[in-house]
Amino acid sequence: MHTNPKNLAIKDFVYELPDERIAKFPLPERDQSKLLCYKNRTIADHNFSDLPELLPVGSLLVFNNTKVVQARLIFHKPTGGAVEIFCLEPVKPHREVQLAMQQTGSCTWKCLVGNNKRWKEGTLKISFEDGEVTAEREAQQDGHFLIRFTWTPAELTFAEVLERCGRLPLPPYLNRELTPDDRTRYQTIYACNEGAVAAPTAGLHFTDQVMEQLQTKGIDSTFLTLHVGAGTFKPVKADTMEAHEMHAEQLMVSKQVVEQLLQHLGKPLIPVGTTSMRSLESLYWLGVLLLQQPDLRPEELHVTQWLPYETNSSPTATEALQNLLNYMERHQTQHLHASTQIIIAPGYTFKVCNGLVTNFHQPESTLLLLVAALIGEDWKQVYRHALDNNYRFLSYGDSSLLLP
Repeated sequence: MHTNPKNLAIKDFVYELPDERIAKFPLPERDQSKLLCYKNRTIADHNFSDLPELLPVGSLLVFNNTKVVQARLIFHKPTGGAVEIFCLEPVKPHREVQLAMQQTGSCTWKCLVGNNKRWKEGTLKISFEDGEVTAEREAQQDGHFLIRFTWTPAELTFAEVLERCGRLPLPPYLNRELTPDDRTRYQTIYACNEGAVAAPTAGLHFTDQVMEQLQTKGIDSTFLTLHVGAGTFKPVKADTMEAHEMHAEQLMVSKQVVEQLLQHLGKPLIPVGTTSMRSLESLYWLGVLLLQQPDLRPEELHVTQWLPYETNSSPTATEALQNLLNYMERHQTQHLHASTQIIIAPGYTFKVCNGLVTNFHQPESTLLLLVAALIGEDWKQVYRHALDNNYRFLSYGDSSLLLP
């Protein structure tokens, strides 16, 4: 096993993914996807609706309830040329996604601009039934633009503006136009906190029926929020991981959930999706940070990508989470807001999670590194089995339950 993920070569995390194995559309029924179960180093094929039967007794499933926003805005110049603006993250007046979505009148976001060369000067406009939104470039930095949006009626929130004139950002590898179906199917049934630009796709398989069966089986559920950023699709271009910069994502968790996690430690804690897993492990490292620096201000709560590998301190999960709870009590807050760039790769020691429900990920992706961190070299057998047995891959693809 590698001890230092910085030295990992991404070329060791490659497999052949033929284009026809990428699921371009969702199945008619969410829970009718296949489920590969990896348990005690053996692999078995199931249907996703079998999940409640396969989970260890007394498990707590942790879901990410972020909601994908219609972050793609297609503006047309007076001459008719299209310019696409893709909202990545808020800059002002609020950097916190929840607050930025409720902003009225105007706001500035960090964006990607497609066909920027066509946009020589001035502002761009989109009209919708009861108003309009304009876009103006404020600055350019590292391949991104800071775009100031202004709209009327000014009392609309930015979330409402996006709902009226934005489009859902499908993953680039689907390589197709949006269908009306995507509006519901590229959201989980429990999505509620607006702010993601990509879905936490492991959750797309859950139906009300599966949720009810989990309850019947005595499997508890809880929810936190990690707003998935476009960086989730960012391929690793560097030869070794040391030169790859992980994207930062915003994390929000309630005091009640931290208490629930604390009570559950010692029993199986299973995240639904890589975003939930990164969130749970980040909570541990936030607790560690606060043990070292108890006076951190709320806006300084950030897990850097290499923190887990560069920290000598390793308190128990109970100590770290209890410390987080104490911090929330000191600051008299019911919700913890933080950001994380954590990279989970072979060499990582899991502090909180005991398994994972996840889809099948792209070759050479940080998501595949996370799977390899959990199940070691067996990831190759799991992926080989999935390819040999007609599993569908990526966002709209099939699922797996990984229990090392």
